[in-house]
Amino acid sequence: MENKFKFKRFRRLRYNPIVRDIVCETVLSKNDLIYPLFVVPGEKIKNPVKSMPGVFQHSIDTLVKECKEVQDLGIPAIILFGIPEHKDEQGSEAYDPNGIVQKSIRAIKKEVNDLVIITDVCLCEYTSHGHCGLLDGEEILNDETLTLLAKEAVSHAEAGADMVAPSDMMDGRVFVIRKALDYKGFTKIPIMSYAAKYSSGYYGPFRDAAESTPAFGDRKSHQMDIGNINEALREVEADIEEGADIVMVKPAGPYLDVIRKVKEKFGMPTAAYQVSGEYSMIKAAGQNDWIDEERVMIESLTSIKRAGADMILTYFAKDAAKWIDKNRK
Repeated sequence: MENKFKFKRFRRLRYNPIVRDIVCETVLSKNDLIYPLFVVPGEKIKNPVKSMPGVFQHSIDTLVKECKEVQDLGIPAIILFGIPEHKDEQGSEAYDPNGIVQKSIRAIKKEVNDLVIITDVCLCEYTSHGHCGLLDGEEILNDETLTLLAKEAVSHAEAGADMVAPSDMMDGRVFVIRKALDYKGFTKIPIMSYAAKYSSGYYGPFRDAAESTPAFGDRKSHQMDIGNINEALREVEADIEEGADIVMVKPAGPYLDVIRKVKEKFGMPTAAYQVSGEYSMIKAAGQNDWIDEERVMIESLTSIKRAGADMILTYFAKDAAKWIDKNRK
């Protein structure tokens, strides 16, 4: 009997490196990158974050210099996280017109053209207890927190932010922020919602950088359970209905399946945050010569894009931009 099965020669398209590039299905671009930055009070400050090699807390003057470098590298956007001079139970510096983020926005806008400034909207960096909202005892209050988040978002827009990104995971916060922005005339300011943000162990180094470790308890009452994906889709759908322009999945690497589901179901502009723990693990393994850091960096970012992310928040943004310049000429 004649054998009807034939093997296929997939390798024909792999021998020649130029041909490989031509048929490549997923190509990382600088336009995919958003660079997170941390700003603190003071002058001439560039504090290294011990658990995140290559990441720093900047004072406003060094932050502006960093933003100029980011722009020169062709990275289109940053996201700002502020560490205030004083913290209190209400996180009042989060929505102070002269708060650290608000002053940073104005300084960057004065010196750097055509760099999109996104701002994190949350209270955890600003509260004395390190939680994302107001407290009643040890309970994190939802509705009472929404008013303050809206005030924070409006204050960022008034300072010149191009986009706001609520990361708190309070129910209804996109609706309240959108309503407040529109009421104040900021109808053109988009909202990038942390729509599916998991209660993840990968955030540890970030909390060092942002000085936002909770004084007690955890964030499992508002951040998502790590095993849930249908809930993530409901969260994303709710944020879209409330007015989100971009939806985000966080973390990225361990939740590629969630990114794919979100993109396929909603077709919305989708962001993914390659978080501090993902970054630090690659950095640590690279520094110990256990992996090729550059190769794994690009592989990890490409996998996030391949899963469906249109933009990636990553601490590797500068390194990735340099790699793109070197390899995509």
